[in-house]
Amino acid sequence: MILTATIEEKSFGDKLLFKNTSFFVDDDEKVGIVGRNGEGKTTLFRIVMEEDKDFQGEFSLGKGVSIIATRQEHHGFEDMVVMEYILQDLPHYGKLKHILENHPLVMGDDMKLIHEYSEALERFDSLGYYNIENEVEKTMDSFQLGSKLQSKIGELSGGQKRLVEVAKVMISKAQIALIDEPTNHMDYVAKDKFLQWMNTAKEAMLVITHDRDVLETVDRILEVKDQKIISYKGNYSDYLRQNAGSTSSMMNEFEMVQRRIVNLKGKIIEYQRFKEKSRTPSTIQRFKRLEQTSRDELAKLEKQERPTFWVDSDSVADMGLKTGEQYQKFKAKNIRLSGVNGDEGFGRLLVNVSDVSLGYDKPLFKGVSFQIREGETLELRGRNGAGKSTMVKTLLSTVTGNEFSAKVFSGTMDIDKKIRVGVYEQETPDMWLTKKLGEAIEYIYLSRGLAIGDTKVRQLMADYLFTQNDANIPVSQLSGGQKARLQLIDMLSDSPSLLVLDEPTNHLDLPSIEELEQALKNYTGAILYISHDTFFRKNLGGEVVQL
Repeated sequence: MILTATIEEKSFGDKLLFKNTSFFVDDDEKVGIVGRNGEGKTTLFRIVMEEDKDFQGEFSLGKGVSIIATRQEHHGFEDMVVMEYILQDLPHYGKLKHILENHPLVMGDDMKLIHEYSEALERFDSLGYYNIENEVEKTMDSFQLGSKLQSKIGELSGGQKRLVEVAKVMISKAQIALIDEPTNHMDYVAKDKFLQWMNTAKEAMLVITHDRDVLETVDRILEVKDQKIISYKGNYSDYLRQNAGSTSSMMNEFEMVQRRIVNLKGKIIEYQRFKEKSRTPSTIQRFKRLEQTSRDELAKLEKQERPTFWVDSDSVADMGLKTGEQYQKFKAKNIRLSGVNGDEGFGRLLVNVSDVSLGYDKPLFKGVSFQIREGETLELRGRNGAGKSTMVKTLLSTVTGNEFSAKVFSGTMDIDKKIRVGVYEQETPDMWLTKKLGEAIEYIYLSRGLAIGDTKVRQLMADYLFTQNDANIPVSQLSGGQKARLQLIDMLSDSPSLLVLDEPTNHLDLPSIEELEQALKNYTGAILYISHDTFFRKNLGGEVVQL
């Protein structure tokens, strides 16, 4: 095993994340990590990186094992050039480079320094570092970021920084790689390259992801749930099958416990009555003892927390009537989408794009035509930079009447004047970031002239799995998944007749993705979407417009 960890207890603030659980990673093993947002997936990474030692338990990494991880924050690196940033994070690169550059200046006849220099030469060559800059350029080119190699980290967008982190890991040849949501912001070509690398790479990997394409390539899945880390051998399809079986067993056990609790409560009342009616001390003591034994067992059972039950919809359909009804009774709370029933009249033409050429200094694409009627679904597909987001923003600016910097070189774009558009964007709007969550929800509604009060805010927070304590957290401090759920509140606030979704599955956990897919299937308005999630595209379908 390349690493093992036993966590007796780990808390974050007043929340218990892990209790009496463990996990391991074998040599060359690809392991996916899944779980609801906020369950502790990122904390696991921090433990493996030994950045978080504030837990009860043990962590062991194989001797001499090199490890690399994607970085979430880039504070302190803003002025570093991208090429330099990637190279300095590669295992042993900085130390070996220093020896090769400085030892010749000082070693003379010093055999110790000569030996160190000779070993560094050999190690530098074996790691492929003499040609590493070319490899960096090729990998960054595949992500369409070759032109950014001499840019500073602080000049990149959030999506570009994420791709730089993934490129760094792919190049590193570390023995274990920790990768957090690697395919967010990737187009389908870059994603295919990443998946090919995963399939052929010799590194062991721990990958936090809810991208089902990535999960289909792993050897094992760890699910973070109910303060435990549960291991499922195989890929995503294997996980779904095993999860359905284990969930059925857990539901039966949970139901038995609930019946036992009801039974014990009845027994306690019964023993109390027998005790009161008894006349001999020995009989009184016997019923008193039985009552106390029942109370002790009841207290122990009532302390058991309710397990989290989630099964994918296809597996639920295969469960059979009785088990399916049991699941509906016990399943985990999920986001509850509202405002997804278009009511403008099925078949009405909402968008008509005819022979459009669109771009900035020069066209990004030419001769694009499509129509969107209510009830129809349309996918915009193309590489990053092909003009998908430019097309969407130009359409939206046509709806709102706001200016947008892109230029229509030829063709026409006609939008129904009564259209109401709900938008899901990749990045959280800056205007929300300084507001507290409750204030942001109120702002979303008031900015559209919609009625909103404390009761409505509380209901929306509950529907989208926020706690009442979350109301006072600044949006800038929310997790990626929480920000994604806030985006959904914004998108659906005005009962839109057209939904525009730009990579909507980024940051959502698996149950929330499935809930979104199901809600969109039931939506009677029109949908225009961009996604590189093949599962999502298959489930949503629709006409494809290639840019």
